[in-house]
Amino acid sequence: MTKTGQAPEPGAVKARGLVLRTRGGRSVRVDSRAAAATLTLVVLALAMGVVLVGTGDYPMSPAEVLTTLAGNGSVAQEFIVNDLRLPRVLVALLVGVALGLAGAVFQAISRNPLGSPDIIGFGQGSAAGALTVIVLFEGGSFAVAGGAVAGGLITGLGVYLLAWRGGIHGYRLVLVGIGGAAMLSAVNGYLLTRADIVDAARAVLWLTGSLNGRDWDEFWPLLIACAALLPLALGQARPLRMLEMGDDAAGALGVRVERTRLILVVAAVLLTATATAAAGPIAFVALTAPQLARRVTRAAGPNLLPAAAMGALLMVTADFLAQWAFGSRQLPVGAVTGVLGGCYLLWLLFTERKAGRI
Repeated sequence: MTKTGQAPEPGAVKARGLVLRTRGGRSVRVDSRAAAATLTLVVLALAMGVVLVGTGDYPMSPAEVLTTLAGNGSVAQEFIVNDLRLPRVLVALLVGVALGLAGAVFQAISRNPLGSPDIIGFGQGSAAGALTVIVLFEGGSFAVAGGAVAGGLITGLGVYLLAWRGGIHGYRLVLVGIGGAAMLSAVNGYLLTRADIVDAARAVLWLTGSLNGRDWDEFWPLLIACAALLPLALGQARPLRMLEMGDDAAGALGVRVERTRLILVVAAVLLTATATAAAGPIAFVALTAPQLARRVTRAAGPNLLPAAAMGALLMVTADFLAQWAFGSRQLPVGAVTGVLGGCYLLWLLFTERKAGRI
């Protein structure tokens, strides 16, 4: 990919950013502000991750954390960083990336800022699968993770089929998903009533969403899933941007509408399910990350990469607040994202109503 030395295409003179040309002769415009914002979000997320690794009963400065990560720390520092704290931070980053990207995909497909996996039922579906394993089969952590992934996939398939009527309409997808989320919440409540006190306590803790005790066993499957699904979703960014203009316009521009939408839905559902399997249902990150990313970049379109980076920053920041903002009382990270995300949702509903869109 090289920078073109040709004159700007008609209509691209006022476009912000650089026009690049691939070896196949295809032109791609890179928004310089969006690229800079994405890079800034990545740097902030990594910096917050380093700070989070260094905080705890055995505090370490960022320089000491970086020195230890480079392999030059003491034996005690290497154990604390590499075995105890680093896996948790890496899981938080990847969960934020997965949820941020999945939220951006669903909001673009539905053309609705409320089109988020945790609003339209996919998070509840993963929770139902995990609760089934915990309550009915008393499964271990790997079985619970598998149940969460299976529950998310089954829910995604069900919502997609129920919303299908000669195609998928954004508002129909959101409404069917909200109805499915309500039913799944009832199922989850029933499963909790069937559990004994030990399984019920374990299930409630999982349902809150927590990074406590996360280690390399949760990190590696999540990394593999993200490595496979992120390129799949990002490869559909251009057709997805056209889909935001409507199915007819996208089809006229050569986009295979239903095929593109199906690929994106499958990728986003799997990202949501694997993130839920790793950390439990983390509320509102998928809802808020794409909207905040769009406000930072001020760019049209789905903003997939900025949303992923914003999701990672939100997760590590929320985990830092969960551990240290309330004194000695440590909260599950899902409780913090729920409070902050709920406030953001109220603000979003107020602004949408004020603008006359709802």
